[in-house]
Amino acid sequence: MTTTPPALPPVAADVAAAALDLLPARLRKRVDGAATKASGWPVEATPDGVRIRVDEDTAVTLRVTNGIVADADDAVCGCLLAPACLHRAAVLSTAPLADAPVPEPPAAQAQPAAQAQPAEQARPTAQEPPAEVPEPGTAPPTAALTAVQAMALHALRTAATAVLVTGLSGSGAVQRAELLHAAHSARLAGLHLPSAAAVRIARRLGEARSEDPAFRLSELSGELAGLLDLVRRPDDAVTPARRAYEPAKPLRLYGLFTEPVVTASGYAGATTYALGPDGTLLTVSDVAPGGPERAAQAAGSPVHGGCALPLREWGDGCGVILTSPTVSPDGRIGGGSRIRSVRASGARWHEPPLDALWRRPPADQLAGALDWWAQPADARPAGGDLLFLTGTVGVDGGFLVSGGPSLRLLAPDERPELPYAENLRLLVARPGLALRLIARVVPDRPGGVHALAAAWTGHDGEQIRADLGLRRLNRSHIPAQTTPPPQGDAPPALPVELDLLRRAVDRTVAGGRAVTAAAADGELPRRLRAVGLTTGAQCARSLADAAADRRHDPLGRLLPADPDAFAAAWLAAAVYCSAAARSLLPAAWSAADRSDPVRSDPDRTDPDRSASDQV
Repeated sequence: MTTTPPALPPVAADVAAAALDLLPARLRKRVDGAATKASGWPVEATPDGVRIRVDEDTAVTLRVTNGIVADADDAVCGCLLAPACLHRAAVLSTAPLADAPVPEPPAAQAQPAAQAQPAEQARPTAQEPPAEVPEPGTAPPTAALTAVQAMALHALRTAATAVLVTGLSGSGAVQRAELLHAAHSARLAGLHLPSAAAVRIARRLGEARSEDPAFRLSELSGELAGLLDLVRRPDDAVTPARRAYEPAKPLRLYGLFTEPVVTASGYAGATTYALGPDGTLLTVSDVAPGGPERAAQAAGSPVHGGCALPLREWGDGCGVILTSPTVSPDGRIGGGSRIRSVRASGARWHEPPLDALWRRPPADQLAGALDWWAQPADARPAGGDLLFLTGTVGVDGGFLVSGGPSLRLLAPDERPELPYAENLRLLVARPGLALRLIARVVPDRPGGVHALAAAWTGHDGEQIRADLGLRRLNRSHIPAQTTPPPQGDAPPALPVELDLLRRAVDRTVAGGRAVTAAAADGELPRRLRAVGLTTGAQCARSLADAAADRRHDPLGRLLPADPDAFAAAWLAAAVYCSAAARSLLPAAWSAADRSDPVRSDPDRTDPDRSASDQV
């Protein structure tokens, strides 16, 4: 019987960055190549961590404390050059990044992967038009900042701009280390939101380098835009540490569903969503270091407070009463020692109070979810991106939403350990099947949603409810349909020209300034202007000009490129794409006139009027 070798434990961001600082310049240039080799070095478990065998005489040992490598002394190499050796730096660069430690109750909570590093988009908050962007190199107003905080913001802006200018293809271990250094300094200065954003960007870069199938270029693009926007707004950057739990009154909670959690930082588990007495969504999680196989195990862990009810069973329609709970502002329930829980009656999805979640118009739900994506990642309330949809499986495998469009059901995670993809194939193979769904919006996939849980009527007339990431279905669970399946319309889509601009934004992140300059032409601005997206045309032209701008001094000598001006032009284009999508998508989902989303609600869907306010 073969056993799966242990994975590298998560490493604190400052430890990973400091490992590169110790290297001399000649070795620092070789870190990327060494990191590629390090991914193939054998890993052995030890009583307090792991040992990575470099060769017969050399090994790197990582000691784990509270699930992570938290200190530089916990990473030791046996070679003569240690600690300033290439082996140690390569291993620490290959390991996943741990989340920054924050004050929490004893039972730490975590956000599901699709929310914590999911697919986040650009943060479309108010900005000046591209022509009025602050002059390159001009620092944002720092009246509310200390000198240390101002320096930390400047370091974050410089590191993020360097990643954007070189692009994903040119960003190696050195650029990642600079980003982590800036993130560490920002966290020490109390700039928790930008610090967390920088760590997430470094994590995305690591995913891309290791060819992790979970990597998505649009997510990296959104994270970069969010950070560059945030460092220009000091008032938003200076915030308290996230997840500050506060005592709350007793809670009567109705379980909704349980979602598996698999994060890029080496954690896994499960999160149960429940409806609170005031109609808000709250979560309870069991997340710890581990791989996807831990999700099913965590779903069987009991609710905090002594109740023997497992998370999976609670999310399957049971109720719970909590006394002396602690709740964070974003809806996470802590696991403090004073909390007590007792099992109570629950409700099915078609019964009150849960039924009210499915009664909101789909377009209104989508608008709220897109607004949720526009908030900083660490300030989003639990479940704000969820959609509660009723509809029927169509003949083409689509899902026809009642009072909404026809959508494609997408798997949030295609790992074989999680049965999302297999379950969805069974469901869409039953045309005419009436479903209630809990799904998550995918901002860059307007015609699809990530399906998380579903309910339908079984053979005996009873409602079957399934967490699609945890329960593995078979054909006997899904009855054959006798009613003719409906014909669906084409899934909603954004204008082709807007999608081309979004691709240009992502292409910049992938290839950097040089690729943007080489690919720039006047066709995209002309096409955007032809369909009335004049602000988008201006953004596209500004980005192309900033990428190709190589001015000369009076003597004809080539001046250095201006990275800040290029970053400002790219940010304006990224924010415009996000704002225009938020304006157009709800109208595309509207059942009133899906054939022409722009005319269906002119006050809401004039993309240039709403998006130009954000650029």
